[in-house]
Amino acid sequence: MTITSTKIWLSSPHIGEGEQRYVKEAFDTNWVAPLGPNVNGFEASIESYLDNDVHVAALSSGTAAIHLGLMLLGVSNGDEVICQSFTFSASANPICYLGAKPIFVDSEKDTWNISPFLLKKAIEDRIARGKKPKAIIAVHLYGMPYKVNEVKAVGEQYGIPVLEDSAEALGSTYAGVKCGSFGDIGVLSFNGNKIITTSGGGALVAKNKKYKDKAVYLATQARDNAPHYQHSEVGYNYRMSNVLAGIGRGQMEVLDDRVAARRSNFKYYKQELGHISEIEFLEEMPEMYCNRWLTCILTPSVQFRERIRLALQEVDIESRPLWKPMHLQPAFENCDYYVDGTSEDLFDRGLCLPSGSNLQMGDLDRVIEVIKIAMTK
Repeated sequence: MTITSTKIWLSSPHIGEGEQRYVKEAFDTNWVAPLGPNVNGFEASIESYLDNDVHVAALSSGTAAIHLGLMLLGVSNGDEVICQSFTFSASANPICYLGAKPIFVDSEKDTWNISPFLLKKAIEDRIARGKKPKAIIAVHLYGMPYKVNEVKAVGEQYGIPVLEDSAEALGSTYAGVKCGSFGDIGVLSFNGNKIITTSGGGALVAKNKKYKDKAVYLATQARDNAPHYQHSEVGYNYRMSNVLAGIGRGQMEVLDDRVAARRSNFKYYKQELGHISEIEFLEEMPEMYCNRWLTCILTPSVQFRERIRLALQEVDIESRPLWKPMHLQPAFENCDYYVDGTSEDLFDRGLCLPSGSNLQMGDLDRVIEVIKIAMTK
């Protein structure tokens, strides 16, 4: 193959000029610590965007938000937490930080997210074993909302709170409501590859302001209100810096544009590749609006997937298999799971295509040409 050019990344940061204004302000006023007007402004802009009477705490990462979120929901040593198996490991790792045990549940085929049927089955079985799960972690994977009403109904039936992992879904909606605002606790990520970025960062979203206040307290080393350094609890260094929050404020101003660009990428890929019988795309259900963080395809087999991935790699185009399920990961080999083969099949056949909001039409055409050639071999 002779196609050569600069590298095309899977999902690179997309920074404009607006971010520099807020960052410069932080330097000009010497607000570079993990507090300040940019942190407050960034939190306020997220609260306004989600528009569902929520309170937001800006943190150092989405993983930190999950960790604190589980603590706020009462998870502690020896507890069990149900977690979607088909996800990134950051969804599950904080369970272990707390000495709790992940219980993995498979996905359903409509959204690739946690199966309400298997979720109910898992809860009933854990209760029968004498161990009621303390929380449920459900993930909006690749920006596609999970079946919010069904998962919420299962949680309410058994009195188990839901932590909504919306790390990949800022800008997505379910029934017209923004993802990130459905769970007892919501989590956002602003890692460098996300819809918007603060370089590294995340946020905890809560409808209960007491949750936000406690999260901020724990994230700033759990320092008590005293003139000296007094600590009644163990805390963490999880607060976002004022400099990074400045980047976030600028990014929030272009969030809708970034979502529109990624949805346009998906539309173009589908237009150019949708006629190929060996390629499938994940479609939105009627009540769902997906930010299309990553455009993903399904192929007939792992061999087809690898044929495409390696052909792209050969010409310096980054792609990646779908998430390897957590119940197949060596780190979690001793954890129980409730699966029906869905996520294993998705992992075998699925591939994430370059999806950044800063991709040019020529970049997309390069990707498409390589895939078309690979599919004819």
